Amino acid sequence: MLVFLGGGLISCKSKEEKLPILGSTEPINNGKDTIYHKIPDFSFTDQNGKTITAKTFENKIYVADFFFTSCTTICPVMGKEMQRLYEKYKGNEKIAFLSHSIDPAHDSVPVLKEYSEDLGVDNHQWHFVTGEQEAIFNMAQNHYMISAMRDSTLPDGVLHSGAFILVDSQKRIRGYYDGTSKKEVDKLISDISILLQHN
Repeated sequence: MLVFLGGGLISCKSKEEKLPILGSTEPINNGKDTIYHKIPDFSFTDQNGKTITAKTFENKIYVADFFFTSCTTICPVMGKEMQRLYEKYKGNEKIAFLSHSIDPAHDSVPVLKEYSEDLGVDNHQWHFVTGEQEAIFNMAQNHYMISAMRDSTLPDGVLHSGAFILVDSQKRIRGYYDGTSKKEVDKLISDISILLQHN
């Protein structure tokens, strides 16, 4: 990273630079600067019936995933690992969690509320959101760049990634982690610590 200081440029190395900024990029100013992919605005409804938008996560680091409450495959393991993250950062106003249901026909606000309570979520730090299925699929595939789609050949009728996605306070994707792997989630915890030093 280059920093202006006293009319000159100096090179500034930081721990944060160990984390890549993922997604498409667009060079500007004759290649001197870069515009990075960012999560755009959105509007979904959480387990408390509140509208959740990108502004909800303003100046926050957050971890996103895609799941559904009746999932019989990877979601139960993902839920336990995200719960572990939630418990670690519970009360830290710089950290939030965003779980998108890909089965809004079943996962109504009351269903998500019961699900969140079963996980011990008792504050506004972890949002379980529902909305139009196509809008949620679009967020997954085109903005978080992971799989989420209907697939009648699978037991639950949908295909979705088990990834936890780390998003920094500028809405840039900084990492993907297997939400079914304790080792991967431990790496996510380490990477969150790096971002917290600069947030």
